[in-house]
Amino acid sequence: MTGHPKILNVELGSKSYPIFIGSELLTQKSFITDHIHGQQVMIVSNTTVAPLYLDQVARQLDEYNVEFIILPDGEQYKTLETVNTIFDALLKSKFDRTSTLIALGGGVVGDITGFAAASYQRGINFIQIPTTLLSQVDSSVGGKTGVNHDLGKNMIGAFFQPKAVIIDVNTLDTLNDREFSAGMAEVIKYGLLGNADFLSMIEENIELIMNRDKDLITDVIFRSCEDKAQIVALDEFENGKRALLNLGHTFGHGIENTFGYGVYLHGEAVSIGMHMAAMLSMLEGDLSKEDINRIQNLLSKANLPTTIKKSMDSESLIKAMSLDKKSIDGNIRLVLLKSIGDSLITGSYSKENFNTVVSNFCH
Repeated sequence: MTGHPKILNVELGSKSYPIFIGSELLTQKSFITDHIHGQQVMIVSNTTVAPLYLDQVARQLDEYNVEFIILPDGEQYKTLETVNTIFDALLKSKFDRTSTLIALGGGVVGDITGFAAASYQRGINFIQIPTTLLSQVDSSVGGKTGVNHDLGKNMIGAFFQPKAVIIDVNTLDTLNDREFSAGMAEVIKYGLLGNADFLSMIEENIELIMNRDKDLITDVIFRSCEDKAQIVALDEFENGKRALLNLGHTFGHGIENTFGYGVYLHGEAVSIGMHMAAMLSMLEGDLSKEDINRIQNLLSKANLPTTIKKSMDSESLIKAMSLDKKSIDGNIRLVLLKSIGDSLITGSYSKENFNTVVSNFCH
């Protein structure tokens, strides 16, 4: 696989860009340098990823003026204050409009770096090098950037597309099991919301995937990115169909926000959220009990939670969910399942059924 990655293009007219997926891509210069414009490059990473991969990336950039900024690791640092540390570094080093930011890390690093790139001098070049499964299949693709606020997740940000996404599956060798499972929540999401054949493939191969079979993982990442890229190409700014990608996320973001960022990993909260959305879909008459068991079984085989383990007040969760970006005039809009592989976004569901699901999961 070395030197011959799978290539997927995100088709967005003048903002189109390639996604490269393969092994040992970080040791091959051109994947990065082909997408750098000026001479000034700043690599943004964190305290976990930088010791593992920063030198490897920097070695490919010896002809550039390269600087680094190393952020603390964790969702709780996805804030405006952290973004401001990047602005400080860019300004102190006199980075100009031809500069390039490189995000080297997971979803938090990618979201923060992308938002800094979108904002600095009203927009500079940036490249995504995602190092976690979750960021490889989801957050690095599609141009959503931003930070959290105490009152809501991802409420401050911008749509800003990278110049390229470079996915080296070898970075998953150093990813811990909990983070790998968190990424699988987003993989399973693609199957549930619009690709029943993909879901069946995951079910048939879940043990090998969880054992990190390289060929299977590469295929899983490619197919996940392919599904997302097709939706993003149709709806870059989430005015319609792209909102389907939030299956489980409104419940999940509410869980994250209520407990505080970091108690549940994003993928873990989304897993619980998908189970909640499936339960509501069943109460609405669209899914069967067998469908629920199938979904719960697959999430469990991916070592993901399907219930809220800690005590949570239902009113607090509903209040947090009402702050979701999809809410309109206080009406919480949700992605629900008409069947496995077929989804819709709606605010027209029984509030009694909704309250039943929330109270059953909160205790």
